[in-house]
Amino acid sequence: MFRRMKRLREENARLREAATQTAVAHSAEIAALQARVVPDDPGEGFFAALKRVGVLNWESAAASGEERFLRGYLQRWPEALILDVGANTGQFAATARAEGAAAAIHSFEPHPVAFAQLADRAAGLDVTAEQLALGDQDGAIEMFDYADETGSQHASLYREVIEGVHRRPAAAVTVRIAKLDTIARERGIGHVGLLKIDTEGHELAVLRGAAGLIAARAIDVIQFEFNEMNVVSRVFMKDFFDLLPDYRIFRLLPDGAIPFDAYDARFMEIFAFQNIACVRRDLESGWLLAGG
Repeated sequence: MFRRMKRLREENARLREAATQTAVAHSAEIAALQARVVPDDPGEGFFAALKRVGVLNWESAAASGEERFLRGYLQRWPEALILDVGANTGQFAATARAEGAAAAIHSFEPHPVAFAQLADRAAGLDVTAEQLALGDQDGAIEMFDYADETGSQHASLYREVIEGVHRRPAAAVTVRIAKLDTIARERGIGHVGLLKIDTEGHELAVLRGAAGLIAARAIDVIQFEFNEMNVVSRVFMKDFFDLLPDYRIFRLLPDGAIPFDAYDARFMEIFAFQNIACVRRDLESGWLLAGG
């Protein structure tokens, strides 16, 4: 009996020692993990992680992946028609020409101040400029910009973009708006190589206004921004998936792209700056990926 009690005491002591060692090891692992992923400012690590997956790389066209995307596109289809929707003063068209775009470029900008600068620039770029917003309706609509900085790159069809997201007073101006299907029919545009959209939250409406062209497989590649403006317009990435089932969707990186092969809200519904590219499924899209 005495020997058995002694063995039990010794076994219990070994178990307690093992448990203590395990707890110490786990504590060390947890401390190391916290030191690695939780900096003094937790937000710093979070935003750094987002940048690695193509979010918040807004600093330049190179950082956002747009420059590499455009170069890769134009190496394959330099003669394809480009539509630049939300052209502002023509920055995208200028980059496209510099990267070798040889075909027609149509730039649409509704704001009168920005359009005046676009029109001055267009002739030198051999670009057709039109003072027009595109969306899912034909007619007139109010556009909002900073009250003290009119003609900015943030002008939007949503007042809350200026007053809510950017937290500055807004001024309104009435502009013309049309569906892309209407414009294509009136201008005799039968096929679009690249449709670029930068409309501060109104991108889905532009695509809805191009439903006829999309159904006819008359748009090859689409590029647009997805960001916090989509909270204002109540648009999810899921809405683009539902509207564009015949396209492969990618999030651009500075040196490649992340394919969205299947919708996943946990990874895709991030309302912060990112560049999205959509390539029709019957077209080769490997050039978007790193090394492609």
